[in-house]
This record gives sequence, C-alpha cells and structure tokens, in this order.
Amino acid sequence: MLGASQDWFTAARFGLFVHFGLYSMAARHEWVRSREAMPRAAYDRYLDHFEPDLFDARELARAARAAGMRYAVLTAKHHDGFCLFDSRLTDYTSVQATGRDLVAEFVEAMRAEGLRVGLYYSLLDWHHPDFTIDSHHPDRGDEAARAQPRDMARYREFLQGQVRELLTAYGQIDLLFFDFTYAEKGPAEWGAEDLMALVRELQPDILVNDRLGIPGDYVTPEQYQPDRPLTRDGVEVRWEACHTLNGSWGYDRDNHDYKDPAMLVRMLVQSVAYGGNLLLNVGPTGRGAVDPRARQTLDAFAGWMSLHERAVRDAGPSRFEAPSNALYTQVGNRLYLHLLSWPLKHVHLAGLAGRVRYAQLLHDGSEVRFQQLDGTRHEHNNLAPPGQDAGTLTLTLPITRPDVLLPVVELILRDDD
Repeated sequence: MLGASQDWFTAARFGLFVHFGLYSMAARHEWVRSREAMPRAAYDRYLDHFEPDLFDARELARAARAAGMRYAVLTAKHHDGFCLFDSRLTDYTSVQATGRDLVAEFVEAMRAEGLRVGLYYSLLDWHHPDFTIDSHHPDRGDEAARAQPRDMARYREFLQGQVRELLTAYGQIDLLFFDFTYAEKGPAEWGAEDLMALVRELQPDILVNDRLGIPGDYVTPEQYQPDRPLTRDGVEVRWEACHTLNGSWGYDRDNHDYKDPAMLVRMLVQSVAYGGNLLLNVGPTGRGAVDPRARQTLDAFAGWMSLHERAVRDAGPSRFEAPSNALYTQVGNRLYLHLLSWPLKHVHLAGLAGRVRYAQLLHDGSEVRFQQLDGTRHEHNNLAPPGQDAGTLTLTLPITRPDVLLPVVELILRDDD
C-alpha cells in the first residue's frame, strides 16, 4: 500500500518515458549492440562521436507538461552500460564524453515544470567486465570474451554503488524504474533484497517498480494494454502500462510504424478506467532532439488534454458499468463517458436513471439532453426507448461527431451518488 506521500502517482495517471543513449546514434533500436552482436570496439565508435547538442531537458519538460504528463522517467543507464550521470565508478559516462551530466539537467528541468522525477536504471550492463555473459550479451558468440573470468559479486557491488550515487546526488527522486529480471538472471544475481533495502534507506518515499524479481510498489506491463484491473492473489495492484510510439524505445530512424494519436489517447483512458497509469516513451535522435513524429504526438495530446484533462487527472475506475464501445472514468460525483465509437444520436446508460443532475460534452461545455426510464414511465415524454431496462438513462447526442481525438461526456451525478 502506497503512503500518502506517494499518492501523487495514482493522481498523475500519465507520464513521459525518455530513452536516450549511444544507441540513439545507431538509430536502429536500443538493443542494437545485442541484436547485431556488436563488439565493444565497434560500439564505442558512437562514444567517440557522441554530441547531444540538441538535448534540451527544459524543452522536454515543457512538452511533457503541455501534453498533460505529470511525471517523467529518464534512462540514467541502459543495458549497454553507458551512463547519462556523473559516476565515480566508471568513466563510461556522458560527463566523461561531453562534460554534461544529462541526469542533472533532466532532474532540474522536470522539477522546474512541477513534474515528478523518475530514473530508469538497467540491471544489465554489457560494458562492465564482471557482468557475466548470457544469451542477451553482445559477446555471447565471442569465445575469447567468454573465457575471461567474471565475478557477479563484484558486479553487485558496482550495481549498489551506482544506485547509491543516483539516490544521493540529485535530491529527491520520486520513482525508480529497474529493468529487468529474466530466466538467466534472477533476484539473487542482483542481490535484489539488499538492493531494495538500500533504495528504501536512501529514499524512503520513492516508488520502485517490480522488475527486481521481487514485489515492488507497482507492476509494469510493457507493450501490453490491460483491459481489466490487475490483481495479485485476488487483490488489485497499482500498475503502469509502458508503451512506445513505434515499437522501439530508442530512436529508430527507419521505423515508421507509429501509433495513431487517437489510439494512444484511448490507451491512456483505458489505463485510467482500469486503475492504471500510462508511461509513454519518446526516443530522442542521436543529437538529442525529439523527432517530428514524436513531437506531433505530444502536441496532439496537448490539444486533447487541454480540453479533457479533468476526465483523467485524479480520476479512476467507476462502479458503474460502461456501455459497449465506451469507457468510464470518475472523479467524485463527476462521471466521464469516453465514446470509443460515435453512436447514432442516442447512447443508453444502464443504472443511471435518477442519478444524473446534468450532462455536457466536455470539450465545449455544451449541454447533452437526456431521458430517464424509471421502470413505470418515461420521465420526460412517452417515447420510452424500446428494449431498454428500467434504470436506463438515454443521452441524445448530435449527429456529427465532435472534432476531438476522443469525445467525452461529463455527467454530474446527484450528491447522494
């Protein structure tokens, strides 16, 4: 159970994920070194030319806030081992390469915009000489590399040391996103219990995800959109669906399989309707800029959220059952009907007769008229909708669908509901 100081996570509902590193220069997926079994010398070509002159954390923060996001998570270190922060434990950092501590820039910029700060930290490290070679490691086919002695105990010391650096050098960190536990390396390889204890000691109010292989504060379905509340042992858990724009977390120049902004808005609403958050990723270019398609997506969210934010912010599931092709979110006595497809003139809401004081389209505040069927008569006229059960409230909508990514009807419930 999250404490009161951590309730911000549920209230926020929407966050920005930022994947940036040397792989952004390769521009063909953040796993490029593993996928291509690229030797270290070949990968370090990118280090020699790393120059993130267009990485502007302040611009990222402003874009995230305008899009309705209220927290952001940056890849402090990805699987390749390259760190965007100043570490005393390795020289494989942005500070050594460019003189810039990109984590420090990110943290400062997000705080200036009032956003909560999260850091991603990979448990894997293909650069570290003690990280044992497994099926994901780029050197898995290199017999000479496999013959070199490696010691995961020394790597665990390095791992704890870097987590200590991240949680002591940048002030309050609100969220820590570890990644990831898999069949060949489980909680024992990470020293998960000790690592979690260290995190709790250094930052008592921080939120930690579930990827250490032991329970965390929330679960993180990846590239999967739940269509119901998530539970563990029959108890609902907090969750955050993390998604890419085009299937790649890092910049992928030739991948144009972008999700439509309307689909992404539906995914956000679906997350909220089932008690979860959405963490949406952008992968800046090799120079650190947000690419045009990602920028267009953030701008589209900004347009929709400027009119519909109160249907998402602080919202959660409703006890009422939404009609087909629709979702409900609710904040107090305000029930939000998100129409996934636009109906022909009428939409019938079961169980809401006598419970609604007022209804309006949220984007423009225009009244939506309704009729109520109480089981004996139709309250406003004698034209009871055929086939509708007692307790049904029927909205009358315009024929033309509003020109927004997802239309929303705001229903003001009576005080006793």
